[in-house]
Amino acid sequence: MTIDQSLAGLPAFLLYFSLALALFVLFLAVYLAVTPYRELTLIRQGNAAAAISLGGAAVGFVLPLARAVTQSVSALDLVVWGVVALIVQVVVFFLVGKLVPRFAEAIREGRIAGAILLASLAIGVGLLNAASMTN
Repeated sequence: MTIDQSLAGLPAFLLYFSLALALFVLFLAVYLAVTPYRELTLIRQGNAAAAISLGGAAVGFVLPLARAVTQSVSALDLVVWGVVALIVQVVVFFLVGKLVPRFAEAIREGRIAGAILLASLAIGVGLLNAASMTN
């Protein structure tokens, strides 16, 4: 195999990787906008609960996004499934907020129990989301 043959897939890689990164940035922007607390500020202040909850949501989003990259038949297909994964993670956040009274307050105060629950559910639902994507 020559280097030209090895690099033949580079344009597709760059397209899908760029789209996936753009979707990830979009996810972070939307997620940070809908949460009632400022995760990045809290994380900079050393708030482990904020880091756990945001990290879990990010992993929960990236799992189905990665699956979409491997299964997409077009760039549009990837974007559609990326948006589906984004919506699912936002729904998980709001459901945890309903399950755990004063969830936002707990995150602001650095209490990690709710954050661990959110991260676990976000990752679990992300895995189910990814597994549900079929050809």
